[in-house]
Amino acid sequence: MSVMAYMPYGAGGIIIRVEADIRRGIPGVDITGLAEGAVREARDRVRAAFRNSGFSFPMDRILINLAPAGLKKDGAALDLPIALSVMSAAGIAPVTGNLLVMGELELSGKIRPVRGVLSAIAAGLSEGINEFIVPAENAGEAAILAQRGARFNAAENLQEAVDALFIRERTGSLPELFDAPSPAATNTDGAFGIFAEGDFSEVRGQTVYKRALEIAAAGGHNVLVFGPPGAGKTMLARRMTSIMAPLTPDEAVEVTRLYSLAGPLVNNSDRYSQRYIDRLITNAPFRAPHHSASAEGILGGGRNPRPGEISLAHFGVLFLDEAPEFKINVLQALREPLEDRVISISRAEGPVRLPAQFQMLMTANSCPCGRLGIRETDHACFCSPEEINRYWRKFSGALLDRVEIRVAVLPPKIEEMGGTGKNTKIEEKSAVVAQRVMAAVEIQRLRFKGTEIRRNAMLTAGKTADFCPMSEKAESALHTAISKMGLSGRAFHGILRVARTIADLEGREIIETEHILEAVYHRRLGEDPWEILSVLS
Repeated sequence: MSVMAYMPYGAGGIIIRVEADIRRGIPGVDITGLAEGAVREARDRVRAAFRNSGFSFPMDRILINLAPAGLKKDGAALDLPIALSVMSAAGIAPVTGNLLVMGELELSGKIRPVRGVLSAIAAGLSEGINEFIVPAENAGEAAILAQRGARFNAAENLQEAVDALFIRERTGSLPELFDAPSPAATNTDGAFGIFAEGDFSEVRGQTVYKRALEIAAAGGHNVLVFGPPGAGKTMLARRMTSIMAPLTPDEAVEVTRLYSLAGPLVNNSDRYSQRYIDRLITNAPFRAPHHSASAEGILGGGRNPRPGEISLAHFGVLFLDEAPEFKINVLQALREPLEDRVISISRAEGPVRLPAQFQMLMTANSCPCGRLGIRETDHACFCSPEEINRYWRKFSGALLDRVEIRVAVLPPKIEEMGGTGKNTKIEEKSAVVAQRVMAAVEIQRLRFKGTEIRRNAMLTAGKTADFCPMSEKAESALHTAISKMGLSGRAFHGILRVARTIADLEGREIIETEHILEAVYHRRLGEDPWEILSVLS
């Protein structure tokens, strides 16, 4: 007798057939099929869960096989499938037809939540399985795909799972979960990882920086912001989610599936610690890892590969605050994912490809001490040129070449700090900026409908001619800027993509000279930290 199960692996997973055979012999449980530690220990958890749930564990020789047998199996999500397969073989509970089961068992028989439920249901539906038993704490996650033909039962304990099987045998389908969360329930708390912190209007001045973030949010472009401490680099960056367009339904399911595969404790906020995904994520993710993060934590990996920060920022933003403080191998490893939009992790069993369509937002001081660019002469920088160059070389030209927008910022002047007087400038609210961003995003969705391109930032060199028509004056201005600045071919197409986004923000189909000039303006800095001094003049 067999039960279908699921093991998360990389960006997807493997459907496993759990088979049980009971024969006469010395009582014991053997598990075959390359079972790793947590799966081998299931025999003890299952036996105790049987007894504490009021069931008699068969006093015979039990053989559990996990097929396909050639793949290593790990994790506690196979506890419940193993228990139900033993019950089916012993005639305790009826298990017929295609049924996928997930859950970790406590000794008391309670079913604990597991990661990857949304991905498991999606994989099951693709294989013709439409009935699922999942832990009660994963009910919100399972309900996301309820409208796509999935019928599931959320069980609190082993006894409830067995009751559901008897009802299924009697009625032909699993019992309805009347208190299941609505599939339409969405995440309204802001972006996962770091929540939206306030509004653009709360940040005084920094007009150029705000404009750069607007362009980046509309076109999915990468951004580098550098300048002395206290200029508002981090403060404004954390408000970027307040102007970003919400995800489409398909994008929301894909992002939620990645968070489901990552499991609990994937968020930086204590508010979501020890929690599993319980609703559809509709806001663009915003991930802000600490600079001490390892390459594996940023890129993904592990013995059983899981999504890293770049995959959790899929369709959203990866925010590297104090970017030069990150390990140099981590920064350099971001070059390929930025270009390919995926991360390929090589393993002995074969490569694992994880999606990574993220836009990178980096902030940095201009020098190690942070004072380079401060107006007051008595607080001037005391770093040597060698120290500054060594600090800035962590970025490398190859990484910076993939950053289309660079902004140098200074602390706001006293008159920009505002107050309560009638002459205080009223800053633009995030909602107003978001309307322009959303309009530009809709233009791109219509333009790229039916293609794999999602935003202007994803336009390849071969596609820019098709989607970036320019006037003759604009083309001349672009060629002049490229020759004078000595930029690379990648920079040429980067400027063109940014100009395409600027034109979209104005609702223009043809890229004009002013769009090219603004794109060049946002590209001109960032190669040299000393350029911050040019902003002072």
